[in-house]
Amino acid sequence: MSKGDLAALRGVPSYVWRDGQERRLKLIEKWAKLDGATVLEAGGGVGMYAAQIGKRYDAQVELFDIEWPFAAKASENTPHAIVAATESLPYRSNIFDTILSHEVIEHVADDRQTAREMVRVLKPGGRIVLFCPNRWYPFETHGHYWQGEYHFGNTPLINYLPDNLRNKLAPHVRAYTQRGIRALFADQNVKFIHQRRVYGAYDNLIYRLGKPMRVVRDTLQKLDGTPLDIWGLSHFLVIEKQA
Repeated sequence: MSKGDLAALRGVPSYVWRDGQERRLKLIEKWAKLDGATVLEAGGGVGMYAAQIGKRYDAQVELFDIEWPFAAKASENTPHAIVAATESLPYRSNIFDTILSHEVIEHVADDRQTAREMVRVLKPGGRIVLFCPNRWYPFETHGHYWQGEYHFGNTPLINYLPDNLRNKLAPHVRAYTQRGIRALFADQNVKFIHQRRVYGAYDNLIYRLGKPMRVVRDTLQKLDGTPLDIWGLSHFLVIEKQA
């Protein structure tokens, strides 16, 4: 599989820690247990979040990813990093206080089974913190296919198309409505604690454009949790397993 094919199928994990990741870690900290917790990063890539959680909190952190090179890189900072698929987790039931699924569920083969497996290994009272693409964000950030060839990068308005057209251009990745992401957990014994859409940190654009883009970012992020977050980059969902 070429690097382009792998990027299309799995996405590209972050290798650096910047403002965007820091902001999301603060959200995780606010809504889920980290101190003294057993934490699983599900589909953790090279383990950026797992590494930070391990450094900052008195937590037992585990990670898995379906790609061996990513898991191997993650193991440099998170010893309990293994290769596994989200649809069949190699963990006992009811063992994690917190599960982080960060921009992963859109890539998996079976998102409903993935949701079931995360709930299974979560302790009663534990929480899943899930980030995933918002269908109404104006750009598809995972690239697109045209005439059988993959084109990496942001593509405008693909996700606004009807499913039959959208899925021809982006068959490799999902984007969810609020109702659609909640539906994955509809048959599970869970409670939805919090849900909103969040705008991005635009770190790359700030690096290129400087202060004006920083002002734009700060303005957009103030819209999180308002009706105007409909165009936010990602869903932010907190799900608690019931006893």
